[in-house]
This record gives sequence, C-alpha cells and structure tokens, in this order.
Amino acid sequence: MTVGRELELVELVSPSGDAVGSSTVAQAHTAPGSLHRAFSVLLFDEQGRTLLQQRAGVKTRFPLRWANACCGHPAPGEAVITAASRRLTEELGVAGVHLIEVGIYTYKARDTTTGQVEHEYDHVLVGKVSSDLTVTADPSEVAATRWAPGKAVTSGGEYAPWLSGVLDVAWTSTVLLDISRQCG
Repeated sequence: MTVGRELELVELVSPSGDAVGSSTVAQAHTAPGSLHRAFSVLLFDEQGRTLLQQRAGVKTRFPLRWANACCGHPAPGEAVITAASRRLTEELGVAGVHLIEVGIYTYKARDTTTGQVEHEYDHVLVGKVSSDLTVTADPSEVAATRWAPGKAVTSGGEYAPWLSGVLDVAWTSTVLLDISRQCG
C-alpha cells in the first residue's frame, strides 16, 4: 500500500533540468523510473568529516543503506534549498544550517530488493556544522548516524548508490575546498 510521502508530488525534469511535469513519488520511482528533481545534503564538520545516515528499514528504496546526511525531493516549483532545509529538520532535527548548492549529479539506480528505481537530477548541497552537532533523528526516516572521513570509500552494498557520486561533486567544488581549508 502506498502512503504518506509516496503520494507527494515531485517535479519531472528534462536531462538539462527543465521542469516538464509532475508525478507522485511512487509513480516516479516505478520501473523504469522517471527523471525527477531531487537533492542530497552533505554536512561537513570542522575536521572535514561528513555526517552519514543509515536509511530506516521501512524506506521503500535502499533501506538500511548508508547515505548522505539527508536527501529528498522538492515539490513542483519549490526552491531546492527550502525543501532541503525542511527535510534536515524533519529527518535529523537539525535546523539553521546554511546550505550552498555545489553541483548536479544525475543518476539511475534500481533497488533489486524492492524493484523501485531512483532516476534523479540531484542537486548537491553542502553545509558546515560543528562536530558536536545534536542530531534528533526521526526513526521512520533514519536508523542511525555516524561521522565518516570526508573522502571515505562509499561504494558497495552497505552504501546508497548515489553517495559516491554526490561526494565526488562536493569534493570537486571550490566551496567545499574552501571549507576544508578552514578546517585544516
């Protein structure tokens, strides 16, 4: 049964990111998958580490995989940073982080367990936080959190398929390079 977030609308996009329509989350992730707008938030501390979350076991796509701090979909026409800030608060209980968009990562990945497909035009956002950040995770979204080296190896079965790509986008951005210099 499809409930909650699966019935929310996402913005379908062209390969260049232009809006071309909308769909429910469930429809957009049904094979073969529809390209839609998404975001991935990476939070880095003063030591250059990134906050990872283990996706809750009830997630419909890639449950219990380790991923970036937060990800989601803006509603059609909604500003990406507005949506990302809201999801940071909903998923992790973290508010007030200044987020900067550093690039786009487009990918397609099929979850062999659930049959769902992620086909996303993913806006990569970064923010700097303190290592003593208080996280109050929503257990329906997040099973666990941990800090990891910023350039950690993040490919393989325990990680979400997009994590390596969004980290690559972040680490090649001048914004993150500036943050890491401040930490060093």
